[in-house]
Amino acid sequence: MTATARLLGTIDTFFGDERPDRLGVAVSGGSDSLALLHILNEWGHADLNVVTVNHGLRPDAASEALHVAQLCGRLDVPHRIIEWTGWDGKGNLQDQARRSRYSIVAEWARGLNLDGVALGHTMDDEAETMLMRLARGAGVDGLSGMAGRFRRDGMDFLRPVLSHRRDELRAFLKARRLRWVDDPSNEDEAFERVRVRKALSVLAPLGVTTEQLCTVAAHLREARDALSWVAANWVSKSAKVVAGDLVFDRPALSGLPPELCRRLVTQGVRWIASSDYPPRRQAVDAALRVMRDGGNTTLHGCRLMVSDMTVRITREYDAVKERAGPTDALWDGRWTLEGLHEPELEVRALGEAVKDCPDWRATGIPRISLLASPAIWRETALVAAPLAGLENGWTATTRDANDFAAFLISH
Repeated sequence: MTATARLLGTIDTFFGDERPDRLGVAVSGGSDSLALLHILNEWGHADLNVVTVNHGLRPDAASEALHVAQLCGRLDVPHRIIEWTGWDGKGNLQDQARRSRYSIVAEWARGLNLDGVALGHTMDDEAETMLMRLARGAGVDGLSGMAGRFRRDGMDFLRPVLSHRRDELRAFLKARRLRWVDDPSNEDEAFERVRVRKALSVLAPLGVTTEQLCTVAAHLREARDALSWVAANWVSKSAKVVAGDLVFDRPALSGLPPELCRRLVTQGVRWIASSDYPPRRQAVDAALRVMRDGGNTTLHGCRLMVSDMTVRITREYDAVKERAGPTDALWDGRWTLEGLHEPELEVRALGEAVKDCPDWRATGIPRISLLASPAIWRETALVAAPLAGLENGWTATTRDANDFAAFLISH
């Protein structure tokens, strides 16, 4: 089998029977993403749209984006360049650029109603990521490698060539005499990933190769999946959703091994917050110590309230107090409102207006939970607060414990 046939076979296997009709491709001009574009074009089973995010961090960035545009023109594939101006000179540049890139690309893809966006990550990226996480003391989840598919900012992202080495993709381009862009920052040891890439060449003679690191990551994915399955089964017996809050049986939670307890709390706050990212392990461990002593705490935009028999995870008011939206759209990533929708109405958190709901105590829902619950407003006038007993023809519904169990398995 030729190298091209192997790559096309990988794409076929990756998508299987769920071939996308309209697929986005994020192309920087580097070898990996450029090769992915041409492989998908040769595969020919999806209409392609290409996006290049110009971070404007290097003088050549604009010309590199135009290079991609010219290549797409020759392929007759629609292409768009999006400028990013979010860098403020502070914090981790590569991390901020990566996170912003995902949100920008997701917005672009949603606007075109694409089925997903393909990324050119390879085995090399996975090995480098694993080594970086190892240096930070990551656990099973962090060392499980990169997901072939994941959802972020309302869009599905796909890594169809994750099982191939970067050299394979470059050989594919060379065979077609296609030029790619070498980002000079890929040699700048000020960046952690560059240092890790160079360290891998030193570790390879010891058997710590890219392939071996990816094999270990695959083994850890199996362990992670087993843990998630156990946690999901525990939820079916010892957890419930009450008024949108996730409520754990505290004695049952306390009897679990630390890793399972940590997993349930980590994914619990992520689920309540509708977050693409989990909280950092150190923050989770600090919260668990407070909870073990019977104290309440906050984590990842959520409030964790402990009683003798329960641990209740609710949304923190401060995390949603500025969040507003139309009544016929999903609010805070999880609430659906039903009632007489009118253009001048909007959904905001109830907040201190809970005092204007005479029956809120009769609901049995903690006041802290009600503060962050969805309410219908007409400018500054409270129209309805369904969870606080002020329905006025409105209802508010959200996900249940079965959804959380499914979330544990899929994330």
